Amino acid sequence: MYIPDIRLFWSTDKRFTSQFTKGQLGIKFKPFSKYPPCYKDMSFWINDSFIGNNLCEIFRGVAGDLTEEVQLIDNFTNKKGMTSHCYRITYRSMERSLTDKEINELQVD
Repeated sequence: MYIPDIRLFWSTDKRFTSQFTKGQLGIKFKPFSKYPPCYKDMSFWINDSFIGNNLCEIFRGVAGDLTEEVQLIDNFTNKKGMTSHCYRITYRSMERSLTDKEINELQVD
């Protein structure tokens, strides 16, 4: 297990602490970004053929490793039976801070 910075052992960051369980040896440390996330919310109407995993694949296909998480944060069904989903997409780079402009351009394409 290689931990790049000893100060991480005093960290309360869940991305670090969740990797280790008391009394468990041989855990391989998974590096995480020190840069801040960029959040984008997206809402749209869905139909019965909608599959959430396909949406995740689309985001990862467009933004690659910059897509850290795709999370359903809200759903709504109106009186006509139409359903809307709102997703929060978390983008983050391992090498640098991302800009809103950069992520907005990715989402437009």
